[in-house]
Amino acid sequence: MACAASSVSVVGSSALASGAASPCARAEKRCTASVASRSSSVSLGNGLVFRNSAAALGSRQPNELRNSFAPARASSPRQVPGSCRVVAQLAQKAEYIWMDGQEGSKGIRFNEMRSKTKVIPKPLPAGSTDFPEWSFDGSSTGQAEGNNSDCILKPVFSCPDPIRGDHHVLVLCEVLTPEGKPHRTNTRRLIEDILSEDVLAQETLFGFEQEYTMFGKNGHPYGWPDAGYPAPQGPFYCGVGLEAVYGRPLVEAHLDACVKAGLKISGINAEVMPGQWEFQIGPAGPLETGDHVMIARWLLHRLGEDFGIISTFEPKPMQGDWNGAGAHTNYSTKAMRQDGGMTAIKAAIEKLSKKHKEHIAQYGLGNERRLTGKHETANIDTFKSGVADRGASIRIPLPVSLANKGYLEDRRPAANVDPYVVCRMLIQTTLKD
Repeated sequence: MACAASSVSVVGSSALASGAASPCARAEKRCTASVASRSSSVSLGNGLVFRNSAAALGSRQPNELRNSFAPARASSPRQVPGSCRVVAQLAQKAEYIWMDGQEGSKGIRFNEMRSKTKVIPKPLPAGSTDFPEWSFDGSSTGQAEGNNSDCILKPVFSCPDPIRGDHHVLVLCEVLTPEGKPHRTNTRRLIEDILSEDVLAQETLFGFEQEYTMFGKNGHPYGWPDAGYPAPQGPFYCGVGLEAVYGRPLVEAHLDACVKAGLKISGINAEVMPGQWEFQIGPAGPLETGDHVMIARWLLHRLGEDFGIISTFEPKPMQGDWNGAGAHTNYSTKAMRQDGGMTAIKAAIEKLSKKHKEHIAQYGLGNERRLTGKHETANIDTFKSGVADRGASIRIPLPVSLANKGYLEDRRPAANVDPYVVCRMLIQTTLKD
């Protein structure tokens, strides 16, 4: 029996028992199968092992084939004990992810992330963008009318799937119209449109601080009492201990998933309000920042299903003397990072001051409830900057001031802001206008 492709493993159990050089055994040597013992196990070359026993077929252990199906027998004139079995390499699960463009408009319980699974018969490596285009019903996501509802998913980024593991992948997609043009919710494409040679020469870098608040199924912030409130703010920021920290298991699982997915996650911390957390993405370029933030958001929501926790990017999830949730964005250009870069930083801040209203208009829904001039924010109608001032619109970190170079921090974006929009607007205002 000939082995036609490296994706096929062939094992002859009688050959194993006798050690005879049967045709099956010779075929086994020519293929990539690996035989572990007389129980006839087959390595599929991708970390998965098929074990020929009823117990193994029902097993839910990691790295074992979970589908209960009988292996196909090789075609031969006589099916006798010891005849060869052929097991094809497992297909790949690709989770296609996109945004419906409605973040912040669905209330606390719902988000804009959408996804569905496509099975790829011939696996592609993580990092590839050669995954096939797909479509979805845009009338069910608010992205199309029912009489012309098909929207196109165009893969633009992929990474390992840390939840399914093995060779499975997450595939981030842009949304296109049936005519192949960028959909109105496709804010990623707008960044590509402004990445001219002069912008690319500045090697812009971003650091995105994504705050979020956990809620339980009871509609209360996670860890809060069903009636009343926890202790006032103070003990919770970067806190440690049962009374100071709520929801750490999900936070750690999310951090682990982001690392395994290869995202540029640079840190996590508990925030000022109990049940509120932050993760940071970057430093990275504008497209990479947006892509990694969106995958990280999807992972947070997906893992929340397993932990029974809703994570919201609502800018002001709890009224009263509680901090809101933002997405402070650190930004630098090559000129800012060079010696004497403070001059470029101050020039950028001056340009940002003149476009304050335009930025605020696109920095997240409900941001007016957060930007009140209290709880480490500047008033939404006021633009101000300062060194180490967390009540400023634009903050210059103290180490940057001392080094006379580095970056600025835009503290105005709400937690539900579109990261592609923030990156594009900072580039547009400081380098293009």
